[in-house]
Amino acid sequence: MTWRALVVAIAVASVSAFPRSVHKTSSDIINQIISEGYPAELHQVTTADGYILGVHRIPYGKDGPSEGRRPVVFVMHGLMGASSNFIFLGKENGIAYNLADAGYDVWMGNARGNTFSRQHVSLNPDDNQQKYEFFDFSWEEIAIIDVPTMVDYALAVSGEQTLHYIGHSQGGTSFLVLNSMKPEYNEKFVSAHLLAGVGYMNNFPNSELRIAAQMTTILYAMTRTIGLVEIRSLDDIPGNLIGRSGHSRTDYCFGDIAYKDYCNMLGLNRIMGETDMEGLGLGGASLKQFAHYGQNIRDKSFRRWDHGIVSNRLVYGERNPPAYDLGRITVPITMHYTVSDELLDEQDVLAMVRDLPSAEARKVARETFSHVDFVQAADVKELVTNYVIYMLNRVESTLAEME
Repeated sequence: MTWRALVVAIAVASVSAFPRSVHKTSSDIINQIISEGYPAELHQVTTADGYILGVHRIPYGKDGPSEGRRPVVFVMHGLMGASSNFIFLGKENGIAYNLADAGYDVWMGNARGNTFSRQHVSLNPDDNQQKYEFFDFSWEEIAIIDVPTMVDYALAVSGEQTLHYIGHSQGGTSFLVLNSMKPEYNEKFVSAHLLAGVGYMNNFPNSELRIAAQMTTILYAMTRTIGLVEIRSLDDIPGNLIGRSGHSRTDYCFGDIAYKDYCNMLGLNRIMGETDMEGLGLGGASLKQFAHYGQNIRDKSFRRWDHGIVSNRLVYGERNPPAYDLGRITVPITMHYTVSDELLDEQDVLAMVRDLPSAEARKVARETFSHVDFVQAADVKELVTNYVIYMLNRVESTLAEME
């Protein structure tokens, strides 16, 4: 497979990238929410290192603002995801709408580099040189810079001191990393619900991706050498092009069919599973996010970016990257999981629950429920969302009694 990658690299090094044609904008999301009968706001938040993040807000439900305070819920998407994931199922089953109707002030974040946060105060992600610096981030930067920046902003605007957190997949990773590396943020979260929140990788279930992960280091280095640093938003690829070519959207993960072999080696088709490409909204990501997961799958670990032995000593003061210490996370957490998840094994979920000071595991009551079903399955309201809202209400009732 390594030799095949080398041949592909030589063959496509001179091929120009497919032109970017954004199909979904933040305004589209706002208009979609409004069309469903809900209020909607777009907020742009700038991080300390210059990324301009789009945050979508549904401040109250379709029946109008309720009297009294509305507790804040911050919702964070997974790898290749976006805030649009949480309204995909419409006003009846979309978790963002359900939360708003239950009396919550809903904020939906977007990680740096995705289609709604693909801006920077000085760097141009489409510039052939500046893109290397723009996309030089993994999910650790999202966790320790983007999420706290958006959380602090939501709290400041809402006037609340604390909030609830819901994270899908990488959104769960971000929560675990943030609160282990910046434990002071534990005080800002009342509760957390992680929907297939990815962390421990000791029993990673997908054998094909386990094999691909063994070549993470060489594949990441090679792709950067030929200028591939971004996995494109698959919504950016016109449907008529797909129809003419006979290829799938995931064959264009770098924006050009010439890089199809890299898409396959990254396992993007397996990661996306049975995702509804046309409707769910896939926001794009940095290749380094995939590579960081690849390192952890390869090493059966949950730890920081591996720079290599020499650089690790310079950056971390030790040979190997430090592991994230879940023992520092004091927020009450519910880990929702499914036994049909190809990206997260039940044993790893239960291991994380044992290491977290205040956590419980909850298995979804449908054996065929998948990783992406948390944001696209028609029965997610019945199987997941209703329970989440019940628990949020119970926590809020307890807090009210204590005042």
